[in-house]
Amino acid sequence: MRTNPLSNALGAALLALGMALPVTAVEEQSRLPLDELRTFADVFNQIRSGYVEEIDDSTLLEYAIQGMLTGLDPHSSYLSRDAFQDLQTSTTGEFSGLGLEVNMEDGYVKIIAPIDGSPAADAGLQTGDIIIKLGSVPVKGMSLNEAIELMRGPKGSEIELTVGRPGDGQPFTVTLKRDTIKVASVRQRFLEPGYGYIRIAQFQSNTGADVQSSLQKLAKEQSLKGLVLDLRNNPGGVLRASVDVAGLFMEGGTVVYTEGRLPNSDTSYDASEEDASKGVPLIVLINGGSASASEIVAGALQDNARAVIMGTPSFGKGSVQTVMPISESRAVKLTTALYFTPNGRSIQAEGIDPDVFVERAKVTTFSEAGRVSEADLSGHLSNGNGRSSSEKSRASGLLSTDNQLYEALVLLKGINVLGRHGSAKATAEPVASVTPGA
Repeated sequence: MRTNPLSNALGAALLALGMALPVTAVEEQSRLPLDELRTFADVFNQIRSGYVEEIDDSTLLEYAIQGMLTGLDPHSSYLSRDAFQDLQTSTTGEFSGLGLEVNMEDGYVKIIAPIDGSPAADAGLQTGDIIIKLGSVPVKGMSLNEAIELMRGPKGSEIELTVGRPGDGQPFTVTLKRDTIKVASVRQRFLEPGYGYIRIAQFQSNTGADVQSSLQKLAKEQSLKGLVLDLRNNPGGVLRASVDVAGLFMEGGTVVYTEGRLPNSDTSYDASEEDASKGVPLIVLINGGSASASEIVAGALQDNARAVIMGTPSFGKGSVQTVMPISESRAVKLTTALYFTPNGRSIQAEGIDPDVFVERAKVTTFSEAGRVSEADLSGHLSNGNGRSSSEKSRASGLLSTDNQLYEALVLLKGINVLGRHGSAKATAEPVASVTPGA
């Protein structure tokens, strides 16, 4: 029987790895399968000697590592020098590219969410769009890392994307100019007097502190009657940041807990004891682009009955990835745990269901410009309260531009109206005292 020196050498090396494992690990997991190791060595040698182009051994082994990780789940991957550097910079809020959070599905790149203010968002790309081609190169058959590498490039350079959109009969093309993506993690404003709005585009290392600062700015400007926390199209980010954000609206308790196989994977994350928002009525907006850390926040506030979750079901990424450096320039991103909401719900592949389901829609209003009211009649009596009937809500434009945000504002107003009526009723109708034994 002929033997192959390379196969024997690889087999011996891989077997040595198995033999080098601690005894306890070997007992629990059993020794590495020798037949499969020999098969790997044989396949390696066949590619090395017979592939149409010569490929060096180190490149082949790197391909083997990539394939081993991408075969696990969509979020585990081998990070090359560039990918590892991009991951490190993206958590601080600045990186170069098109501004897309993507995933691989059925061999194609699927858009989870475009990042606010990015070339992708400005071009109108949406959650759920499928990228079919990058330039003239079909995406089918690529790994996610290969597709991401093609989407990278010098600032100012252009790339044409062929995109399929669910519900559209034909794909369309769009040309994007690469740019430096500076993600403004948090921004805030007032929708109407007393009703604040905080948008979180991505969870970065300092997002918790930024949201707290936004709360303080809003409260300093005027008294808050209600608040909308917008997590739509937020692809997630740093786990610790999601715990910090949820904790700003809770008075202690569990935000999220994780379970995995590693000894340090079973961890519970708790909120601080003080509600920085002072219990203000809260609506959280989510949609299919809300993933990972966004779902942690929405799930925690929902389980603790602290907020009304509104919108459409979230993405359903309930797994934790740990970045394990294997050198100064390379790392492995490995799924090591699943996370659960305080009530024990796993979000993985299911997502967060909103309390109030509101789809994004185009709403057309009907004008009442021709209708005559009492105030239009000649000689009408004054109402005596000093208010003009012609005053209009500043939020009237929201109905046609963002119906989900409009519905959130309407619900907040309703909560405040009910609160005022409840307080008035309690004042007007004191509880009668009862004498014991009467």
